Amino acid sequence: MPSPYRAIFAAPGARAFSAAGFFGRMPLSMMGIGVVTMVSQITGRYGLAGALSATLAMAAAVMGPLVSRLVDRYGQRRVLRPFTLVSAAAVAGLLICAQQRLPDWTLFVFAAGAGCVPSVGSMVRARWAEIYRGTGRQLHTAYAWESIVDEVCFIFGPIISIGLSTAWFPEAGPLLAAVFLLIGVFWLTAQRATEPRPHPKEHHAGGSALRSTGLQVLVVTFVATGAVFGAVDVVTVAFAEERGHKAAASLVLAVYALGSCLAGAVFGLLHLKGKPSTRWLVGVCAMAVSMIPLQMAGSLPFLAVALFVAGLAIAPTMVTTMALVEQHVPRTRLTEGMTWTSTGLAVGVALGSSAAGWVVDASGAEAGYAVPVAAGALAAATAFLGYRRLTGPAPTGGRGDNDRDLRTDDRHVA
Repeated sequence: MPSPYRAIFAAPGARAFSAAGFFGRMPLSMMGIGVVTMVSQITGRYGLAGALSATLAMAAAVMGPLVSRLVDRYGQRRVLRPFTLVSAAAVAGLLICAQQRLPDWTLFVFAAGAGCVPSVGSMVRARWAEIYRGTGRQLHTAYAWESIVDEVCFIFGPIISIGLSTAWFPEAGPLLAAVFLLIGVFWLTAQRATEPRPHPKEHHAGGSALRSTGLQVLVVTFVATGAVFGAVDVVTVAFAEERGHKAAASLVLAVYALGSCLAGAVFGLLHLKGKPSTRWLVGVCAMAVSMIPLQMAGSLPFLAVALFVAGLAIAPTMVTTMALVEQHVPRTRLTEGMTWTSTGLAVGVALGSSAAGWVVDASGAEAGYAVPVAAGALAAATAFLGYRRLTGPAPTGGRGDNDRDLRTDDRHVA
């Protein structure tokens, strides 16, 4: 491991909470695609599969900021464990309903409950921010490391989920995702020494972190970005199935994540100057442009190469996003602010996967790749329009001078 990455793990407990976060985030890459694979195998209906995946994502989008706001106020252990148990129980109900071929509405009810999963990535990043607050270089490397972990999850998660569901039994992928969630969250919350201290209720008088105009730009842009990810997942599974190699979809999606993983690893070693907002704009535009070659994909090898190149823009953009969240959100609402970006992605995944599923059912998989192209263009347009709001720290509202002092301490540039 290069020295900048070794250095951040010198902090006591860092290795343990990052490892726990890895397991806790595996469901992020396994659950949605696992549900798509399971339902498409059982029913052959990609429209229903995409709609259920969208329901999962929308439920996570609604509950994520609420859970994180409670975490900022009461601490990770007190909040995450009960919500995780609810989510795991709902996954069990979803799998039973699917296996027993119960009415569609029962699947949607349990899918909504399964979406109560906490944003484990935000919890881990909040721990890094607590350790390295005020040290921009180390925090940049820590965020880059967590982006690498995200992408490793997306490399192996779809392979495991799709592979088990196609080779073993349809419900195997989502089932293992629920097991990973329980292991990750309970292991993470058992580590009390690195848990960020909760903030008293009076520090939250300023309202939601979403009052920040800069955070609003990030969230809205990430809705469109999430639509890219959700659409690519659904259409790639359908594309592989049309060519008689459905299980290969997991490998193609893993290559997509591999490109992001490699780019994130290199990005974490760089000591970049200039405005994070400019780097973020370039990254969003690069993601949008990288969707265009997918329209020409005539084979799985070509598609894999195109997705690898597209993945190179993802992790650097995500790392820069975390730096911008730190600039625009006060410390007392940092976990909530980070979760709002995940919420934007979740809403986008819901919209993108649902839209892609219906397009695939109506016109085939190749036509489905028009969805991520359109979503990428929308993300770039939104980023251009909101760029000025990201060029410097902005007040987000809070509790008088005390909250302003907290914001001043938090303005770091990666």
